[in-house]
Amino acid sequence: MRIVIVGGGAGGLGLATQLGRKLGRRGKAEVLLLDRNHTHIWKPLLHEVASGSLDAEVDSVSYRAHGHRNGFQFQVADVTGIDRQRQTVQIAPYCDEQGQELLPAREEAYDYLVMAIGGQTNDFGVAGVAEHCILLDCPQQAQRFHRNLVDQFLRVNRAVAQGDNEQRLHVAIVGGGATGVELSAELIKARQWFATYGLTHLTPDHLKVSLIEAGPRLLPALSERISVAAKAELEKLGIAVHTDTQVGQATAAGLETPQGQQFDCDMMVWAAGVKAPDFLTGLTGLETNRANQLLVEPTLQVQGDERIFALGDCAGLVLGEQDGRPMWVPPRAQSAHQMAQTVAQNLIRKVEQKPLKPFVYKDYGSLVSLSNYTAFGKLMGGIGSGSLSVEGRIARMAYISLYRKHQIAIHGIWRTGLLALSDGLNQWLRPRMKLH
Repeated sequence: MRIVIVGGGAGGLGLATQLGRKLGRRGKAEVLLLDRNHTHIWKPLLHEVASGSLDAEVDSVSYRAHGHRNGFQFQVADVTGIDRQRQTVQIAPYCDEQGQELLPAREEAYDYLVMAIGGQTNDFGVAGVAEHCILLDCPQQAQRFHRNLVDQFLRVNRAVAQGDNEQRLHVAIVGGGATGVELSAELIKARQWFATYGLTHLTPDHLKVSLIEAGPRLLPALSERISVAAKAELEKLGIAVHTDTQVGQATAAGLETPQGQQFDCDMMVWAAGVKAPDFLTGLTGLETNRANQLLVEPTLQVQGDERIFALGDCAGLVLGEQDGRPMWVPPRAQSAHQMAQTVAQNLIRKVEQKPLKPFVYKDYGSLVSLSNYTAFGKLMGGIGSGSLSVEGRIARMAYISLYRKHQIAIHGIWRTGLLALSDGLNQWLRPRMKLH
């Protein structure tokens, strides 16, 4: 049996690791992971890569080395299509930075295929976003933002040192969900660390951060009380929060609302909304929803093809209805992890010729970290099996534990313990901020 997994995100890498250990090592199946990148980094941490709090080169996982240790194979590949009749996936040519072709266009055969390609930022068709805004869908985009941030800090520091105190760096972030809220706080911390490490002319007045949300409040997935508390904390840090503010277009000079309000800014980040990649809508015979997600059965097999599974942000599964509208499994890292567990169990059951089990989603709550200032969230399954609102140090510890849980899923508990120890040592040995 040959199992091909497309996408090495939180769910895809976890799935490849489980199947590699349980099937690949034992010669029961060949497991192949395909991803357009060579390394993996947990997507909820991309805002820290963008600010410089996290060094992607240090904290990333090499797919090839990880596959060698855990019984699966890896190929760098950009999948462009699926031939369901021949049971193959089409892969685009792979080129280096100079555009020279290193690997030709090719196909990989599968007995079972798992689509775990995740989601991407939804620009909702707003004019100019693709040309002028930075997205945070992958490490390369986050690193591009960070390089630009460093250059802008250098520009402002030099101008102020020469007596131009009117110079400012204005960063606008569109989207008041977790990514937008967390990135805005990280930028405040970044300015503090850059001032500590030599850019001594940078003061709080030289950085302006605007957080723009079309809805009535920040963090709509959390309670109104937490939303209000988070907004108050951000404003205490000096962040300008604009709710009920819809962006009509983005230009080289900044953002503009349909009512004509202007946000003149030096850097723009679009973090509003998530959808599955557009190419999924072109797969013949496979149905998608409005968010481009592949519709799946409770077993997470794609509707219309029992040999294809889907998980994570690219899988559409209805949990029920609320006010006459379908409630979909939310596009979160915890959803991808849970789906990966079910797909792994079902593929192993396929090998053992046992009936498949349905996916059952468990909401463990949501957590948002405002850098190391504070954190907010809601944990499910608390007292009386209800929800428990947490904030401050407890919420921050719970937030960190989510990343450790992800590391345990792919590395195991002992290796994760060593990684945690290494992270602690790096707090003393390395700068607290990536400075280049």
